[in-house]
Amino acid sequence: MTSWRKSSHSDDAGGQCVELAALRDQVAVRDSKAPGAGHLKLAPDAFAHLLACVKADRGTQSEA
Repeated sequence: MTSWRKSSHSDDAGGQCVELAALRDQVAVRDSKAPGAGHLKLAPDAFAHLLACVKADRGTQSEA
């Protein structure tokens, strides 16, 4: 069974709600408002890059 953890930046007003799960060699991400809609699995380094982009307010655009 996968243990999901809700982001501390998610709110209870139905806004931006993201959940994470640590898998053996991946990080899973899903929308907590629609958990049955599926999830995204990322390698730890890809997740770290995504997180750095979000924190820098760049979304998922890569620097080419």
